[in-house]
Amino acid sequence: MSAGERLLGTPIPMHVWIGYKGVKIAGDSWGDPNGPLVVLQHGGGQTRHAWKGAGETLGEAGYHAVAFDARGHGDSDWAGEGNYSGDHMVEDLRCVAKALGSERPVLVGASMGGGTSLIAAGEGKLDVSALVMVDMAPQIEPEGQAKIQAFMNQKPDGFDSLEEVAAAIANYQPHRKRPRNLDGLAKNVRLAANGKYVWHWDPARRTSRPGAPDYRERLRLAADNLTLPVLLVRGGLSDVLSEEGAQSFLKQCPQAEYVNVANAAHMVAGDRNDIFAGSVISFLLRAAPVPTT
Repeated sequence: MSAGERLLGTPIPMHVWIGYKGVKIAGDSWGDPNGPLVVLQHGGGQTRHAWKGAGETLGEAGYHAVAFDARGHGDSDWAGEGNYSGDHMVEDLRCVAKALGSERPVLVGASMGGGTSLIAAGEGKLDVSALVMVDMAPQIEPEGQAKIQAFMNQKPDGFDSLEEVAAAIANYQPHRKRPRNLDGLAKNVRLAANGKYVWHWDPARRTSRPGAPDYRERLRLAADNLTLPVLLVRGGLSDVLSEEGAQSFLKQCPQAEYVNVANAAHMVAGDRNDIFAGSVISFLLRAAPVPTT
């Protein structure tokens, strides 16, 4: 099941992998398949397209960058209520990594994807060579988390026009310039049976609780186990990961490197991909370098 009809111009996924319990996972890739694998995992309500710029830059640097739609997002299958836990997400990640034949991938995760990456690495679910956390740490700000939930829960019956969709996104991201051309929204919404535009994600995801105390505690315990190279990237304008939350993680994980991206909010890669991608590549060239021939 999916949100509805894909709009004209919605990019077709380059790949489809079989995730946990048969859920189809849609993804894109860039670069040399023989290069070090870098798996890019988006945040809640986003899609693989959030990583396009970063993926292209990583590919040009010699890495095999792969981004996939998390279950219940974009072009991946909906899984239904009760099937969007952290464990489900980690198992999908394991399935994709296995399908790609990588023994020690680099994990780059933003927000929800950062939580999946942290659990996979910190709980030993996957042998990971390096970890990049993007505006995500065990300690986040409840107000910022609430804003994300409010944005995702608005207009459950759909929007009447793409202009309404654009206005909703602009209200949530006032620091970004509103695009004049609305064609780019095609990958964010679907056309429902009632003729309205609805978000691409499964509404059943609302029952998952990424901000719940038990989940945050699980992330904290996972962070205690990190011994691999780690980079934490924070958006300087973020209301989700505060400087206090970032510093708390850095104390917990003393080997971690830190980059604070000015003029970027929670969706760091989308706001300042130039700085973001450059920082990640600089880190990876030391932590997980591309083999020289």
